[in-house]
Amino acid sequence: MIPIYLDPTKTRIALIGRGELAVRRLAWLKAGGAAPEVWSDSPSQALVQACESIINGLPRIEDVVRYHAIWIADLPKENAESLARIAREAGVLVNVEDVVGSCDFHSPAVVRRGKLTLTAATGGASPAVARAAREQLEAAFPETWGEALEEIAASRTKLRKAGADFDTLVTDARARLAQHDLI
Repeated sequence: MIPIYLDPTKTRIALIGRGELAVRRLAWLKAGGAAPEVWSDSPSQALVQACESIINGLPRIEDVVRYHAIWIADLPKENAESLARIAREAGVLVNVEDVVGSCDFHSPAVVRRGKLTLTAATGGASPAVARAAREQLEAAFPETWGEALEEIAASRTKLRKAGADFDTLVTDARARLAQHDLI
């Protein structure tokens, strides 16, 4: 697997689903700053409540090609496989929740500390193991990492404007982490 982070302000994302898995995936996407378009032919009440708006029905090929990445959750196998095939043929990355063979990518377990994002993934082999790793990351990286990162980012900006080289930036970041007792 190749881990990447997508900028949700530059990535067109869709979520296609019906029920609880779709609601959980929507919350996960929103936590990452995404505002996906949500499609559903039969949304649960929980999905309706979780969304600002839902596009009624399932997307057609001309709809699918507008996206960079699509998550599919809580659809019957035949619908999910058909949409995944259409997406893949259109060059759109697709993830079908809990169906490893239908995924171009997998959604990792995530820990957020301000702008610091830490992930754990198993390539779909065991979400339980990814969750256990996430719990370890949560314990190892307290909330103060987010605060320290904000300070380091501001310092980095000033140092770069002053012409600092990479080694100076690294030294400054490490010193600031040490001030916060993080290293």
